[in-house]
Amino acid sequence: MTVMGDIKTITEDLLDDVTAQAKANARLRMNYNLHHSLEAGVQRMLNALEPGTYLRPHRHLGKEETYLVLRGSLVAFFYDDEGHVTGKVFLSPSEGKYGLEIPAGVWHSILVLQSGTVIFEVKQGPYRPLVAEEVASWSPEPADANGVAVFMEHLSALV
Repeated sequence: MTVMGDIKTITEDLLDDVTAQAKANARLRMNYNLHHSLEAGVQRMLNALEPGTYLRPHRHLGKEETYLVLRGSLVAFFYDDEGHVTGKVFLSPSEGKYGLEIPAGVWHSILVLQSGTVIFEVKQGPYRPLVAEEVASWSPEPADANGVAVFMEHLSALV
């Protein structure tokens, strides 16, 4: 990343670096924050995501979330309150499908399809960890390896 004062440049080298960190991380993902503080009013970040990462279904009460796929591909899934898939959106810049905005309160998760996938994510700040009513109780806990595998296989079958 090149910094000129407060100007930040997102380069292929930066995407490669964050991707390498994601591949080395047990969770198979890595954030790179562009905002200066977790208290910033707008949270802007790169998320490098590898196939197999488990992003537990969740929602953000009171704030929208925007994804722009810089490279790679993924499917965003949407759910009702009981955990039934209500929709999905395939995103891949190589196919002209760049991003989406998820309205506040919508249950969602993603399935990463391609190694090296990186998204630019924007949502209202300040950063606050998800609270219980924002995490889908009908989805497996990240520590439940078998449950996560079954859940991910189910999503894969819907692609």
